[in-house]
Parts: sequence; C-alpha cells; structure tokens
Amino acid sequence: MNFSQTFIPTLREVPGDAVITSHRLMFRAGMIRKLSNGLFTYLPLGLRCFRKVENIIREEMNAAGSLEIKPTVVVPGELWKESGRWDSMGDALLRVKNRLGADFVVSPTAEEVFTSLVRDELSSYRQLPLSLYQINTKYRDEIRPRYGLMRGREFVMKDAYSFHTNEESLDEHYQVQGQAYRRIFKRCGLTVIPVRADSGAMGGSGSEEFMVESEIGDNTLLLCKSCDYAANVEKAECKLDYSPRFSLELAKGAAANTPAIEKIDTPEVKTIDELCVFLKTSANSFIKTLIYKAVNVELDLSAAPGGNNLEKRRASTASGTGTSPAYPEAFFAVAIRGDLDVNEVKLASLLKAAEVSLAADTDVIRITGAPVGFAGPVGLTTVPVIIDQTVTGMNDAVTGALEKDKHYLHAAYGRDFEAWLTADLRTVKAGDRCPACGGELYEKKGNELGHIFKLGRKYTQSMGVSYLDENGKNHIPLMGCYGIGLDRTLASIIEEHHDEAGIVWPMTAAPYHVIIVPIKYQGPVQEASDKLAAELEKLGIEVLLDDRDERAGVKFNDADLLGIPWRIVVGDKNLAGEKPMVELKRRGQTDTKLTPLNETAAEIAESVKKELAELNG
Repeated sequence: MNFSQTFIPTLREVPGDAVITSHRLMFRAGMIRKLSNGLFTYLPLGLRCFRKVENIIREEMNAAGSLEIKPTVVVPGELWKESGRWDSMGDALLRVKNRLGADFVVSPTAEEVFTSLVRDELSSYRQLPLSLYQINTKYRDEIRPRYGLMRGREFVMKDAYSFHTNEESLDEHYQVQGQAYRRIFKRCGLTVIPVRADSGAMGGSGSEEFMVESEIGDNTLLLCKSCDYAANVEKAECKLDYSPRFSLELAKGAAANTPAIEKIDTPEVKTIDELCVFLKTSANSFIKTLIYKAVNVELDLSAAPGGNNLEKRRASTASGTGTSPAYPEAFFAVAIRGDLDVNEVKLASLLKAAEVSLAADTDVIRITGAPVGFAGPVGLTTVPVIIDQTVTGMNDAVTGALEKDKHYLHAAYGRDFEAWLTADLRTVKAGDRCPACGGELYEKKGNELGHIFKLGRKYTQSMGVSYLDENGKNHIPLMGCYGIGLDRTLASIIEEHHDEAGIVWPMTAAPYHVIIVPIKYQGPVQEASDKLAAELEKLGIEVLLDDRDERAGVKFNDADLLGIPWRIVVGDKNLAGEKPMVELKRRGQTDTKLTPLNETAAEIAESVKKELAELNG
C-alpha cells in the first residue's frame, strides 16, 4: 500500500481532551477521530490494527470450540424485562421505542439475546454443551466517558456464552476459555494479571478478570509479594488477624469473662477518631455500624427483622412457573470493626442487590432513633443487622447506643447482640496479609480487558430455558459467560508498547509489518522502493510505502509515530555503490544496519515470520 493512496492524517499537536498515552497517540497517528463524546470512528490505519486483534480473538474462540453468530444490536425490551434487568441496569441502558410504541434496547451486553436464542432451539440434553460467541457493537450510556477507547459509550466486545447440563461440564469449558484468554493476550503482546473478581450485575459464582496495569486504571488490584495471589479489591480477601467465632455458643463462651455492657455519656462524640481520643483507645476496639439502602434486592427478606414491613414485589419467571422475591428498596445495618471499611460490592453481592449506598441522614434517624454517629447493633431491631466476620472476634467492644451522646462499653457479640447474617464485608488494603500464604499484599491500578463468569442458572431460570434429560425429565441448564473488550485491548497494547516518539507495535497487532521510506521517491530510489515492496508482499509481508513528496525528517517522524516494526530507508547514496544497499531499523531500537538491496526482502520476511511465530506460539 502506498501512503498517498490511503488516509493517515497524522497530527503534530495533541488533542486537548486526550490525557492518556493511547488516546493521544491514536489521534496523532491518524487511527481514530472523535465523532461525539464517547463515540469514535476508526480510520483505515486504526481499523487495520483493530482487525488484527479481532482475528486473534476469533481464531482462539474457534479453537476453544465456540461457534460464531451475529445477533442484532437493537434488542426487544421484553427480553430485558424477562431477565429482570430492564430496571436494574439503570440509566446506562439506552431504551428506545419504535413507531408502534414497542420497547427496544441498544444492547450493552448480550446475555438476554443468547439465552433467548438457546431457549427457542434447545430441547434435549444431546444438544449440550453448546458454546456460542459474537464480536459485535455495544452501547452503554456512560455518565462520564473518558480516556478515549478505554471508556467510550459505543464499543465492540467479544461475548461467548456456554450452556451445560452439569457443573463439571461448565467448569471444564470455563477453564478452556481461561486458557484461550491467556493465549489471546500473549499474542497481542500484553502482560495481563488474572485476578479473582466479583460477578457484579452479571450474577453467578466463579469469576476471573484479566487486568493490565495502568496509572488511570478503574480497578484496584491486591497482589501478594510472596505468591501468585491476585484479586480485584471488590473480591479480595485477607488472612484474618483475629479469631472469628461463627458459632454463637463460642461467642457467648468468649464473652463470659467480659464485664457487663455499660452505657456511658459521650457528649458531641460521633466519629471513630473522636471516640479514640475521648476513650484513649484505638479504632480496632470499636464496632462501627452503618445504615445502607439497597435497591432491587433479590434475597428473600420475609424472615428478617423488619422484613415483613418491606415493600415486596413478586417477579414471575419467563415460563410463568414459580416466583422469586424482589424488593425495590430495603435498608440494612452493617457492623464492622472500627478500623476497617465496608466493601459495598461484597455487600451488594451478599444481598443480590443491583446497588447499595449509605442511607440518607433522615433514614438513619428514622431507623436508629438517634442522630447520625450513634448507631450500634445492640437493641437494633428495625432493620436486619449484618455483621462483618471481624465483629465475631470482638467480645469487649465500644459501639453506639442508639441514643444521642451515648455509647456502650464492653459490648460482646453473642451475648449483647446477634446477627441476621455474618459475612466477609471488609475492604482489603495494602499491608494486609495474603489469604493463601500470609505474605504482604500490595496494590496496583489496573484496567479490565476480559472477564469470565460462571453464571449458573441466573438467566436460564428467569427466562425459562429447559431441556429433557435421558429419562425425559425437565432441567434448567447452567450457563457461562466470557467477554473481551476489543477497543480497550487495542488501546492497552499502545499503553504498554510506546516511547517518546510514538507507538511501538508488537508484530501481531501492527497495521503493517514494514514501512519503506524513500528519501526522494523518484528515479532509481523509486524503482528500488517499488521493487522491494513487491518482493516483500510476494513473501506475505504487509508493506506501507511512503511515496509522499515530504522531507525525510517528516517521513522518519511519521514512521516512528505509526510504530510499524521495520523501517527500510532507500536513498541515492546507499544505492550508488557497487553493491546497492538500504538501511534497516527496528522500531524501538536505536541502531541502524546497512544490508544489500537484493537480500533485504528475504531477511526482513524471515525476521517478521519468526516474531509472529513466537507471539502466536
């Protein structure tokens, strides 16, 4: 391809809103242009790189036994109402109506579509396991799109969905997909960190994210200095620094020698820091109690304290058989050790809630009967009390007394209060101990490129999917979900592979393998350049020939900016000798090399194919 025949509008200036490397370089290299906030157009050079990533993903999905299909992007709203996500997805879901007034969704994810498709075709266990995938456009109405392709409103994802008769089959395919993801990112030249993760709104049990380290990462990762433990902060656990007492009998026994609970005056003392000063003690001696509001809670609360007073709706399954409790809004008290923070993602997962947030002050006063700052688990019966497992190890604690300017001393779990639920709700932080080996945990920022889930029956049950086993009995299949963001993967390659001059593409994702730069594209130089380009293309090498009437410095700068792996400079001086020569330079290296013109094509082709084989191996 000649430079003059394609469309690569390179820029010298950085766009004002481009704050990360990939965003700046993709604009400057003429790969993308902004159409609107969060909406980007791929230009020819960018699309070539995008297709390279897409083909890698497609090859590995095919090798993993998934079958590609092409669903629509606009999806009937009825499918989302069946799954229960019409409401729970919130404003991120772009809802539209057609001319007949029917509801549709511009698809942000594809669980409903794939589940509906399989529901309509599945009848027998002989059809399972089944794994299908798409590479398709999606839209999420992000509040604040930023960082170029890293967080746009419209984007392309690969989604695979698998359907199984049993846990063993699901686990086997989950592992196959995990290995395919590792191969995909290796072939893209990316260093990924697989981490344990929360399934979030997707639901399900097992979940693993594939992260790349990033200064502007949306995720905080906890990694161990001594072993390979890695987890998203939303899911991270740590080795306990206390002895939990999950049995009430054990808790009561531990409290036997604790002084009786005592109410004391704490005038104008509300926060943990103020209590530490007032009582001359440390934060880990306190039980901090927070009131949370949860939205669209799927956990059955009818037997919980205050549960009968909650507004409840009954959501029918797609087949009309059976119902599941759903609470549009519910309040909970969460008690945790005073030096720790509640992990709201863990809390939402525990409650099977779409969202949790701290309750408004007016709700706190209504629920506790006291101003904000005096909540505690002792005597709190108006809402379900959830305690973090750290509290089970406390038998002589300070906590709020549900009265203004009052706190309790010597509060003991099991004796003075109990829990409706006990769970790990703490936010793990750097310096905590690894749950696997006890080593020290440290933090990194990361961006998610891929995520695999064991969804279980979350969607197949709510949408009425079933099959008959060998005995003619009806069963609901298990489901897995496996996603990769293509745009984000492409941007991450640039984030990892660049220098001050521009992009440094790994061979597998480069728009071209070689750029030929004639000093002046005329006479013998033009003839030699054309001949070399033809020879390389005949050997299967992708070539960009810079035939523009530009100064050599401009061409060199653009070659570095575009990041094409090999640069071949053709000039009168090196061609004029007894043995015509050209100059070779590998992008990212400082050394140049003169090589005979008639040997260059074979040498470059061998190098390109060797590097491709190493990355693809």
